[in-house]
Amino acid sequence: MKIAIINGPNLNLLGTREPDVYGNQTFDQYFESLKQKYPAVEFNYFQSNIEGELINELQRVGFSYKGIIINPGGYTHTSVALGDAIAAIKTEVIEVHISNIHAREDFRKISHVSAKCKGTIAGLGLKGYELALQYFL
Repeated sequence: MKIAIINGPNLNLLGTREPDVYGNQTFDQYFESLKQKYPAVEFNYFQSNIEGELINELQRVGFSYKGIIINPGGYTHTSVALGDAIAAIKTEVIEVHISNIHAREDFRKISHVSAKCKGTIAGLGLKGYELALQYFL
């Protein structure tokens, strides 16, 4: 089973960026533990700070993978184009946010991708990625 994890802007800084909000673990450390826990899953991980690269990756994996787990980061609240890309592909997408975006600033309560996704998991830290994976399993 092929599962893609796509992370948006600033998620490359996990472990150092606002640890009180996002924790102390890097995503690479978390990803390695996820791969070890689920050896039967063929993971593809992609991170970019560039909106167009995220759209390209969605289009690349969006017709051949079992599932996509996406954390669009700040693009959640600004990118109609990411929402359109999710709507255009066949693979189901679960949106994940490490923090509870609904308990933060008002602008974070708007998502241009949520309505295009199968579901959304927010506020459960990095565990949200594993919960999204469980849906696909």
